[in-house]
Amino acid sequence: MKAVVLVGGFGTRLRPLTLTTPKQMLPVLNRTMLEHVIGGLGAHGVDEVVLSLGYREDVFRNAYPDGECADVALKYAVEPEPLDTAGAVRFAADAAGIDETFIVVNGDVFTDLDVTEVWNRHHEVGAEGTIALTPVDDPSRFGVVTTEENGKVLGFVEKPQSGDAPTNWINAGTYVLEPSVLQRIDSGRKVSIERETFPAIVADGGLWAVQSDAYWVDAGTPQTYIDIQLDLIDGVRGSAHKGIADSAKVDATAYVDHSVVMAGATVEAGAVVRDSVVSTGARVATNAVVDGSIVGPGATVESSAKLTGLAMLGDDALAPAGALLDGVKIPESG
Repeated sequence: MKAVVLVGGFGTRLRPLTLTTPKQMLPVLNRTMLEHVIGGLGAHGVDEVVLSLGYREDVFRNAYPDGECADVALKYAVEPEPLDTAGAVRFAADAAGIDETFIVVNGDVFTDLDVTEVWNRHHEVGAEGTIALTPVDDPSRFGVVTTEENGKVLGFVEKPQSGDAPTNWINAGTYVLEPSVLQRIDSGRKVSIERETFPAIVADGGLWAVQSDAYWVDAGTPQTYIDIQLDLIDGVRGSAHKGIADSAKVDATAYVDHSVVMAGATVEAGAVVRDSVVSTGARVATNAVVDGSIVGPGATVESSAKLTGLAMLGDDALAPAGALLDGVKIPESG
């Protein structure tokens, strides 16, 4: 079973963390985001993944020099220019020689979706494409997908007005596709799978959907990057994970509450870390406060400084002693 994983974006919403590191290579507890995603696919029988790459493809290659991630074989397809979702799928599938039913996932979605169920339903109904759907509280922020009772897709409604949405089920970013879908995608240009390819398949009666209320988070924002990690330590997704790494150093007088402190990080005397992520090798100095914020790899929060309101320090960045940084990003990334 083969899958295309879309990881070519710039991760702009997570800057400055992504100024040098692709979003999917950011750490989530003790593994990269990508390893979590690919490990989930491997649990459903995927044995080969094609990474559709663009931004900093060298980081992926250097991280997995043996061509394997989470016990799944890797292939690389590097876009010469951004080709949008469908264009990226065709480019990656062509590069890997995919000529059978395959899976597509977005590399920044954390989910407990039963991919096997979607795969089986796809074959039961003889679909050309099958998409997973997830429910949301506010569908006006998304494009919703309307279906018949049996799951046949009727159409897409982009960001309906609040209260006027025909459904609250949205595209969850996991697809099972026949190779014939690739022929619907023009090569060498930007093509959106959501706005162009899927509507064309709907018109021919070949697109189906599987609804699932399984855990689902788009991990592409600072808040959701924190959320996916706190969910792991809270046991929202199975057994609870340790939030403080074995090699982290937390002073006995420091207060760490509902937070992740990664390997090699230091939290010094009197410091407070709450609802936050302190990344690998970072330092929170004496009496500093990190509240609902992110301290990037190797970054330092100096004595009595306070980070709050989703403040973010990038790699090796510095929050000066005594500074109050509410929602501030260092370095500023534009």
